[in-house]
Order: sequence, then C-alpha cells, then structure tokens
Amino acid sequence: MLKPNWKLWLSASLVGAASLMVGQSVNAQQATSNDVMLQQLNSYSQEGSGSSSVSQVQSVTQLSDVSPGDWAYEALTNLVERYGCIEGYPNRTFRGNRATTRYEFAAGLNACLNSIERLIANSEAVLREDIAALQRLIQEFEAELAALGARVDNLEGRVAFLEDHQFSTTTKLSGEVVFAVSNAFAFRDRVDDSQVVFQDRVRLNFISSFTGKDQLNTRLDAGNATFFDEQTDQGAFTFNFDNGNNVEIGWLAYYFPIGDKVQVYLPAAFPLWQDFVPTISPLLDDFTGASKALSSFAESSPIYKIGLAAGGGIGANFFASDVFTVSAGYFADASFSPAEGDGLFNGPYSALGQITVTPTEDLQFAATYVRGYFDGEDSIFDTGVGTLNARDPFGEASTTNSFGLQAFYQISDSIGVNAFGLYTDVTSEESDEDGEIWSYGIGLAFPDLGKEGNLGGLIFGAEPYLGEKDDVALHAEGFYKYQVNDNISVTPGIVYIFAPTNGGNPAAENGSGTLLGTIRTTFTF
Repeated sequence: MLKPNWKLWLSASLVGAASLMVGQSVNAQQATSNDVMLQQLNSYSQEGSGSSSVSQVQSVTQLSDVSPGDWAYEALTNLVERYGCIEGYPNRTFRGNRATTRYEFAAGLNACLNSIERLIANSEAVLREDIAALQRLIQEFEAELAALGARVDNLEGRVAFLEDHQFSTTTKLSGEVVFAVSNAFAFRDRVDDSQVVFQDRVRLNFISSFTGKDQLNTRLDAGNATFFDEQTDQGAFTFNFDNGNNVEIGWLAYYFPIGDKVQVYLPAAFPLWQDFVPTISPLLDDFTGASKALSSFAESSPIYKIGLAAGGGIGANFFASDVFTVSAGYFADASFSPAEGDGLFNGPYSALGQITVTPTEDLQFAATYVRGYFDGEDSIFDTGVGTLNARDPFGEASTTNSFGLQAFYQISDSIGVNAFGLYTDVTSEESDEDGEIWSYGIGLAFPDLGKEGNLGGLIFGAEPYLGEKDDVALHAEGFYKYQVNDNISVTPGIVYIFAPTNGGNPAAENGSGTLLGTIRTTFTF
C-alpha cells in the first residue's frame, strides 16, 4: 500500500538484485566490481548534501534565466517537473549567458541522478526516456563534469547500472515476508491454552507508473496466519491472514494526481482508508504491514477500520495548504456484484471525510467522520479490531455514524506519542435497537531505540466495544523491533486483553485476561 509513506534500501536492493540475476555466471573479479559500484552509489548519494546555499527548485519556470531555445531546456523541464530534482541557487536562476551556467547545470545533473536513485529505492518507476535524457546530458556536459571533479565514466556507469537493474521500464517489485512464532495464554479455567504456532504471510506488490507521477499497485497475498479465535475476539496481529497459502489478489488500486493539489485514489479490490487518508500515527502505523506495531488496534484509530470493502470505490486528498489537508472517500463492499441489493450504490458501503491539520512537522491533528451501512453479514470493524458485539451489534442490517479525533506529537527524535478517541452511534435497520460503540487509546513510540532502524512501542487503550453489552475492552501492548539489516527485522512482543470473549460470554469469568505473545520476523525487499 502507498503508502506514500510513503525506505532507504536502494543500494542494497540494487546490488542484491544484480547478485541474484548474475551470481551464477560472474567471476570473483565481477563480484568485486559490483561491490565497488555499491560504494560509489553510497558515496555519490551524499554529494551536494548539507549546502545551505542551495534551495530546491519545484518548477522550471522558477529558473528564469535558462534559455527556452536550448535543447537542454526541454530535458531540464521534464526532469524538474517530473522528479523535482534540479537544484538552483538562492535567486532561483541558472545564468544562461555566463560560462558558470554550464558548471551549475552539471552540478544539477548529478543531483538529479541522485534523486532518480532514491525514486527507484522507493519502488517508483523511472521512465526509460528520462534515463536516456540523462545519458545525453552527461555526454553534452562532459567537460564541465570533469572540471567539477566528477568522473564521467562513473556517472555513465551509474546510469547504465540503474537502467539494467530495473524490474521493468514501468514496474517495480517490492515484497514482504513474515515468519511468526506465536501463542495465546488464557488466564481462566474454562478455556485451555492454545498451541504454539509457526505461521507465515507473503505479499508481493507490483508498482507500475506510466507518467512518472501516477502509481498502479497490484498486490498478491498468501498466508496461513489464522487468529486465536477460541481464546479471544480482540488483539489480532497485523499479519493475521489465512488463505491456506494460496496466492490471490490482496490489493488493486491506482493513484494519480489532478494538478498540484489533488491526489486521487481509485481502488478496485480490498481498499483501506489507510491507503490514502493520513492516520495521524506515523511511527506505529505500517498500513497492515509487519514492520511497526504488532496489532491492528495499535496501528492507528479503529475509525480507519470501519467499512473496509472487498470491492472498490474512490478517494481523494485535497492539499489546501501546507497546514490543511481535506480527505474524502467512498467504498462499496460488493461494487463488483450486479445482484439485487449489491453494486456500487445499493449494497453495504462506507463514506469518510477528514480534515487534517499539520501546524508543524512535529504536530498533527485530525477530525474524522464515517457513515456506513451494513447488511448484517458484514462486520462494522475489520482487520480483527473490536469485540464481537461491536463488529455486529444486532445480527441484522444497521447504519452507523462514527466520529473520531486523532493527534500526534513528536516530542523528540527518540519519542513520539499519538492518541485517539472514537464514538459510533449504531442503529438497526430492522428493529428499534440502537447502541453506542466506544474506543480510545494512546501510543508511545521510540524510534531508533538502541540503534538506527529499531523501534520500541507501548500502546494502551480500549478496543471498540458496545456499551451496555460489553465490558470495556482494554488492550495493552508492548514490542521491540530489532533491525538486523536493511531487509530483516525481528520483533518480539506481547498483547494483553483484559476482558476477552465479550461476544456473548461473561468477560471476566474465573479470572481475567488473555496474553498473546509472538516473535515476528519480517523480510522486506
């Protein structure tokens, strides 16, 4: 999911991919050459950083002194507008009639190549014609690059390396594999402890771009990570997914911009609100991935888990300013079905609206509203959050109106806190019953705890519960992710549910609580 989250594994992934493709045919000398290339990529990626005299240019029209009659002007236009990578000076000009302009332009080429490397690291496509343009520009400005101390041979080698090791001209492949050893311990006599299990989940995401600004996501999922349903109806892990390890479409969606201020999200299968709506939990929310919080509840507010669809819909973000973002979307659960009571507008649906306020880089707030209709066969809350009563209060068709407030504050580089509150008014469509669903929580995140890439987390709150029928569904969670290297992390952690089996059974009979423990190993590429 885009998580237009949107990290930094470019060099490792490029060299790793090269090793996999040619490892059986290259000799030791060639392998050494790849190592040198990796060192060069790492070295070049630092070039030009840290200069306080250079500011990023967002539009070629800001480079007012570049002559439109020069062939390089069109190439510069395309690269700047598409990738935002050429750097100018404080007055935002390249002084085209002076000899220094060519040197400034040569420095910009190197910065743009670095920018394209970062895009490939984030699995974003780079058009082949843009790489060809870079090659031509390198040839044209060979003397200036040499005068600047840049080695032309190395620059050309970097371009060829990037071109040769893309998955395709339009598509990148990213993946996540989870191995988890887990168990549930129920602290009450009437339920036996479950067995230790070894489970997996696999995701392969094909990310395609056709203009350089759009993104088509086609994800394949497989897994056998069933949940401990007999122990508790809360506390599902983010990796809990069981289809018998058969391969199936897990997500299909297209992102594209309209102008500079609108981003459109067009899902065709299994969308999440998290796919495009800011969830105000940047340190804990991995969008159902397995690199941050352990449980679905701990990721972010359950308001983003209301009315998730098997079908499609539409969503959009409007960036009104640097401070205000307006999000809106509509999901239809059976948008693909022509049967009566289904379709895009006649079946179960959910509609969301949100205003996000970001006063500073370290502070964020959001107010969210979700309207939903459920036919009695669908759960109000998905991905395993909430009690059974909260997911299906009446066993019949119902409508919901949900209101949420979320906040995040980055206290320091090593501590961040997020909090949320949720209220849902639910009304039966077939009787006079109604009810109130509540949820709230607070999370503490400790990025880079112990070393860069590590993450510690503590979360406490109440999963969605139905007032007057459920005890408060308290949830406590602690985990520590240890980043072994750029592609592997190991996360031990526990989740404690204070009042499990709320779905019709006494919550705290013969003692209280269920302890869920796991050791999650996540491989990303």
